[in-house]
Amino acid sequence: MKTFYLPLALTVGGNILYHVSQKSVPKTAHPLLTMLLAYAVSITACALGTIFWPAEKSFVASVRESNWAVWAIGVGIAAVEVGFLLAYRAGWRISVAPVVSSVAVSLLLIPIGLTAFKEQLSGWNVVGIVLCIAGLLLVHK
Repeated sequence: MKTFYLPLALTVGGNILYHVSQKSVPKTAHPLLTMLLAYAVSITACALGTIFWPAEKSFVASVRESNWAVWAIGVGIAAVEVGFLLAYRAGWRISVAPVVSSVAVSLLLIPIGLTAFKEQLSGWNVVGIVLCIAGLLLVHK
């Protein structure tokens, strides 16, 4: 059970730290250089993390196994990072921006999940989607 909830707890905790930190970056700091420094810290954290979760293969073997998706993750992460930093600088509230972003992303991923990954929606999923749309409209008001 621990391995089921631990990734979600890590994601939630990381997201809280992420958004509080993004909102706290000084407005005078260059957004791209700020992200460059943040990525240097992230790379260091991941490298140190391999001490506790060692890789089964070498770094070179892992690079060889990588495909286009790894590059796309990098571009996507950079877009998210800079996007949130600029959103907060533009005046978005920390209590609203992540909600709007998450719901919008979730709604846009539905057709991708259905078509590209052959996922299916239950009746309860559809009810949840309708509630998400209603929530998005209410948060936007």
